[in-house]
Amino acid sequence: MSFLNVLLIILVILVIALVVLYFVGRKMQKKQAVQQEQMEAAKQTVSMLIIDKKRLPIKESGLPQMVIDQTPKLMRRSKLPIVKAKVGPRIMTLVSDAAVFDLIPVKKEVKAVVSGIYIMEVRGVRGPLETVQKKKGFWAKTKEKFSRQK
Repeated sequence: MSFLNVLLIILVILVIALVVLYFVGRKMQKKQAVQQEQMEAAKQTVSMLIIDKKRLPIKESGLPQMVIDQTPKLMRRSKLPIVKAKVGPRIMTLVSDAAVFDLIPVKKEVKAVVSGIYIMEVRGVRGPLETVQKKKGFWAKTKEKFSRQK
């Protein structure tokens, strides 16, 4: 076989892989849109006192066994943003949205938009929430040092 034939075969395989990924991606987007719509329909605002928050594997999170069994196999190894909060008289273990997790203050009362055991949004009860300063990376620190020296 010549070099051109090998290159053509590799190109055909890549095109087929891209087409398959395109259709799988569209199917996953539709599924996510339906799930988001269901979550929006079931959301409610709840006042809660945040006790603790951590990123834990789902096995160690303290979530009900039914929830752990329903998670996909690939997702079971990843760490989830878990929040332990007092909602009314009950202490509950909730899963937070990754974007909201950094905003949640520990040992403070907040109003949260919750859908089932999923925290979608957080607002402060007494004033705005404190935004956490993001840590600077190595390159940002180095760049800042050199800019100060000049």
